[in-house]
Amino acid sequence: MGSLLLAVIYLIFISLGLPDSLLGSGWPRMQVVFHVPSFYAGYVSMTISFMTIISALLSPRMIRRFHTKWIVIVSIALTVFGLLGFSVSGRYWMLFLFAVPYGLGAGAIDASVNHYVANHYSSSVMNFLHCFYGVGAVISPCIMAYALKVARWNEGYRWTAFIQIGILLVCLLSLPLWKQQEGPAEEKRGDDAGISETLKVPGVLLTLVAFFAYCSGEATCFLWTPSYFAGTRAGLRDDTIAAFGSLIFGGYMLAAIGFVVIGTGMGPVYPGNPCDTVFR
Repeated sequence: MGSLLLAVIYLIFISLGLPDSLLGSGWPRMQVVFHVPSFYAGYVSMTISFMTIISALLSPRMIRRFHTKWIVIVSIALTVFGLLGFSVSGRYWMLFLFAVPYGLGAGAIDASVNHYVANHYSSSVMNFLHCFYGVGAVISPCIMAYALKVARWNEGYRWTAFIQIGILLVCLLSLPLWKQQEGPAEEKRGDDAGISETLKVPGVLLTLVAFFAYCSGEATCFLWTPSYFAGTRAGLRDDTIAAFGSLIFGGYMLAAIGFVVIGTGMGPVYPGNPCDTVFR
């Protein structure tokens, strides 16, 4: 049963990666439809990121109060709502409304599932987990590319939401598996260090600064790779431009596999979220 639950957890991380690459891959077409400058994508992305940070910072309190399975289910439901909201947005300002649940659904699920895996599985499993985030992030630009080829950008968000709904149903069906995994690791949740205690650990501040720098570069590539090709390579179709969004995520996935190989037995190489250090 533990292996079956692990498969569900991998599926959860695929769902975590699915929404992250849609804005960048669809934006070259979306900005034309909304009649806004290219840099306006940054405002939407910052809103999503800000809400992700808020939910991540609140995750220690939520993990102490709620079981991981319920955080997962609510978080995926929020991303479904955000994706469906993006799919029906006819004005640029509407994106900001749905960016709120879109972002809130990402932060808590990332930190809570990392915390759960750290307590119940090996470090190699933790490293491999983030490869599946890359799988999800590779899939969604392909979905957007196909949507732009046969329909509109809206359908890319809608079809991704349908996949998220399928994953949500799987998570609901897997609720008995989570119960079987409950044990001492779950009971000691209240003894984990908080943020203030974690910041006092030598080296943590420098790690957070380095991680912030990494995330900044990562987010820049995630958001602007398709726009770069749209602006520098004349004659490319919208679907081809959207598909280029999967390039950076493909590298992300391969790097995660490499970390599994070199990091086995060394502890988690990539924590996934800076707030995860609160629980280590």
